[in-house]
Amino acid sequence: MSLTKGGRVVVIGAGFGGIASALRMRARGYDVTLLDRLPAIGGRAQVFERGGFRHDAGPTVITAPFLFDELFSLFGEKREDHVEFRALDPWYRFYFHTGEQFDYRPSVEDTNDEISRFSPDDVTGYAKLLRASQAIFEVGFEKLADKPFSKFTSMLAQIPSLLRLQSYFSVAGIVNRYIKHPLLRQAFSIHPLLVGGNPFSTTSIYALIHYLERRWGVFFAMGGTGQLVAALDALLRRAGVTIVLNTDITRIEIKEGRAIGATTADGNHFPADRIICNGDPPTVYTQMLPREHASRKRLLPESLTQYSMGLFVLFFGTHKTYDNIAHHTIWMGPRYKELLADIFDRKILADDFSLYLHRPTATDKSFAPEGCDSFYVLCPVPNLRADIDWAKTGPDLQQRIISALSETILPDLETAISDPFFMTPEDFKNDYRSMHGAGFSIAPIFMQSAWFRFHNRDPHIPNLYFAAAGAHPGAGIPGVLCSAKVVERLVAEDEEKQSIAITPVAAL
Repeated sequence: MSLTKGGRVVVIGAGFGGIASALRMRARGYDVTLLDRLPAIGGRAQVFERGGFRHDAGPTVITAPFLFDELFSLFGEKREDHVEFRALDPWYRFYFHTGEQFDYRPSVEDTNDEISRFSPDDVTGYAKLLRASQAIFEVGFEKLADKPFSKFTSMLAQIPSLLRLQSYFSVAGIVNRYIKHPLLRQAFSIHPLLVGGNPFSTTSIYALIHYLERRWGVFFAMGGTGQLVAALDALLRRAGVTIVLNTDITRIEIKEGRAIGATTADGNHFPADRIICNGDPPTVYTQMLPREHASRKRLLPESLTQYSMGLFVLFFGTHKTYDNIAHHTIWMGPRYKELLADIFDRKILADDFSLYLHRPTATDKSFAPEGCDSFYVLCPVPNLRADIDWAKTGPDLQQRIISALSETILPDLETAISDPFFMTPEDFKNDYRSMHGAGFSIAPIFMQSAWFRFHNRDPHIPNLYFAAAGAHPGAGIPGVLCSAKVVERLVAEDEEKQSIAITPVAAL
């Protein structure tokens, strides 16, 4: 494939935002090099193999599948020829501390039946919530998610829409307007946690996720997220992108106000005409850029910046199957708002917890030996701004989680468990260079969204771009894939300006 224009693009970080950026830049004709410090692309979407069990380490929920389809179509291919997205039902099963269960399902009618078991009056409220979510979606996703917010005037132009949609409310505030049953309020307000936010402080713009799921569904990539990454890896190589792994970038070189390349820890240099960062923006600014550029970032100083929660992720297999456990289970503890305040505000690790349980073997038996199951459990915890010694706390939390699951939805887990291991916020800091070990970069509060979030192009270095969870529009797979689309828009604008600048006067 001969696409090269002569321009060199270096993409730092091979998470989904970096992969998408590399493909989009290659499709525009650039010579693209994709760099990552890990031994495989995918960012947080690594794959672990232990004792015959396979575990996806990162995101497991696929929504807005068209964003992946676009990447393959850039090169005349179809995603479904390379990886299957299988629709799930239920999307999520909620297990409450009362022992009650609620299935959030693809059909509105089936979901209404579930709601009726708890509160018949909330069926009408749910319909109103969906309508409110659709209105937010039509602005927040369709009009803004892939548009740059490099100028404050762009933000000002959206103020009427944002006020009309009551974006100054939290997601929980919007949900609680329409849903009255306390357990259903929990179920319908957990979505911000999927992108690192506290439902009680995350701007209600993120209530659009309700309609986003209704619009396209919830899927699982057969073979796991790792299989999706493998398909993208092959696409990158077919497209002619150079992939360099086990390479840690320590410095982005700046000359005369422009980025000219990236330098590794061992002194290797990758020259570039444009640099796209898929790494955590706070890390890029404080650890990779020269000191004089490190403070040129956002409205809020670091001391006032709020970060997402940390993640404790426990992986294990079982020597039996738990056939009554759904693919995705949200295990809710006895406290909700108070627990979130402990995690996000008070920065303490409480005795209780809530959990996200992933059982891929509910859909794909290849994740475990015959007659066995594969699991991971994600437990929201404070990030590293908390005073927690994870070397001591990790094993204790692992045992508490195993005991709680064994006493509830996974009976006899303590004897059936196999090959357990875990990751803590320390691992997120060390493996992914995530600031404060946060699971999703900066938190999605209103004052850290749109123009207030890290910009997709540095305001002072015109050829330095960001396609990452900490940049606009935000975290989650749809967020970072849209972030890459924003970067492409900015590059296209830059190309047009450069073309006009070199056009002879006689031709104008």
